[in-house]
Amino acid sequence: MVFKKPSAVAWSERLLAFRRKPRQGVARLIFHMKHLRPLTLTSLALVAGLFASCANTATKGGSGVAAYRAYDRPAKMPKNPSAVRVKVSLSKQRAYVMEGNEPLLVMPVSVGSPGTSTPAGSFTIFHKEAKKRANTHGYAYKGNQAMKTMLAQKPAGWSFKGTPMPYWCEFKANYGFHTGWVKHHPCTHGCIRMHENLSPKFFKLVKVGTPVNIAYSQPEDATLGNIPLPPDSGPLPDYDASMYTGEGYFSQHKAPSFN
Repeated sequence: MVFKKPSAVAWSERLLAFRRKPRQGVARLIFHMKHLRPLTLTSLALVAGLFASCANTATKGGSGVAAYRAYDRPAKMPKNPSAVRVKVSLSKQRAYVMEGNEPLLVMPVSVGSPGTSTPAGSFTIFHKEAKKRANTHGYAYKGNQAMKTMLAQKPAGWSFKGTPMPYWCEFKANYGFHTGWVKHHPCTHGCIRMHENLSPKFFKLVKVGTPVNIAYSQPEDATLGNIPLPPDSGPLPDYDASMYTGEGYFSQHKAPSFN
């Protein structure tokens, strides 16, 4: 059996899940740490590509990545920013940014997997950070080598950069909306992943104090939820590690536009 290394986003969410449920997370964390080995930045990309090819050779590579990166959804600015609210459908994997009954942005998202589910309920966005990095986990790097690690276990003499979590909008402690690879099935460790071209739009539309309702379903599922989707990111190769150790991942998106 081939062990597939987690992407930077998946690794970040795994550590957040560990912080939420340390007893349940410790065994999984130990397992994944045992499989982490230093790799050159180029090798990390090659390994991700090889594993992706095992999953689905038809969509792996150039055309799939190009279609994924080209994906976008229309958005418009609110007339009254204080009237904006966010509704998330867990079953549909959709987020609806609404002003009254008017949709400002309808987008696909990825929500938590069984066992690490996204919390349901009514919340409020209380922290926004466009260039958030984790401060306990991320990448150790030295020369052209890089490895995912916890800061406390960083090899001596190596530099460290926390995992990037662009356009972070936190609605519950350690749970937030942020940029990440979007799949067609629940796959996160509780956070809500947004497509790289849609996360800056979402970040612009919401503010600290914006209410968020997360439920199994939303009334908008029937009226607004049937939208085109990006390619499933599961078979696609991850970005090179230099994208995450540098500043590239924070600007890996189209310039946001609004109608």
